[in-house]
Amino acid sequence: MGLILKEFKDKIGTITFNNDEKRNCLSKQLLLEFIDALEELKREKARVVIIRAKRGARVWSSGFDINDLPDPGRDPLSYNDPLEVTLRAVQDFPAPVIAMIEGSVWGGACDLAFCCDILIGTHTASFAITPAKIGVPYNPSGIMHFISMAGTHLAKEMFFTALPINALQAKHHGILNHYVPNIEELEEFTMFTANLIKQNSPLSIAVIKEQLRILSSSQALSPETFERIQGLRRKVYDSNDYVEGIKAFKEKRKPNFDD
Repeated sequence: MGLILKEFKDKIGTITFNNDEKRNCLSKQLLLEFIDALEELKREKARVVIIRAKRGARVWSSGFDINDLPDPGRDPLSYNDPLEVTLRAVQDFPAPVIAMIEGSVWGGACDLAFCCDILIGTHTASFAITPAKIGVPYNPSGIMHFISMAGTHLAKEMFFTALPINALQAKHHGILNHYVPNIEELEEFTMFTANLIKQNSPLSIAVIKEQLRILSSSQALSPETFERIQGLRRKVYDSNDYVEGIKAFKEKRKPNFDD
């Protein structure tokens, strides 16, 4: 059995961390398995993906495996390192990715969770970014993820103190979309959200997700970027999903979107 468990059922994909012995640390092997699982779910045309730890986990993930850090003199989080490739794979996945947070989230695992589209956590969830504890410089893209998610002041506090924030603090600062206090209801609520998403047009969602990614990482829009966004939108309004969505609305019925 690998370090990742992958399931695909009713158009919903689930990726479960499976290395409790090492607190689901983001080792090179786990990350490679994670990337492979995402690629499989893309081929299977998953409309939603849920990332989670096993039920009852005290640690969602302890973050980047320190044993995989390179020797001094090399960037520990360069563009082609497995963690960076994984983060881009989550951001670029054509369907929404939900982080179902049970247990604590440390270091680079925060980056992974923050790259997800929706975060749902229970009372055991907490988040801590700890490179300052081990003298590791954090890369610009990772810092931008924190600023985008938590704001500059909270990002500074988290990086500087390396102290965790709890689930209620995370909800207050907008890190968690939803706080589910009853741990027994976490999975049910997450699946409810995933089922709402999967009923909608997968093409429309894919294009909107990519537009949000482009716009959130852009400052001024260049003509090329604007044309790219227009091209993405055109994929939707020239599609069968667009026709079907409007037709179903007018006929007051549930639309039937093709993959």
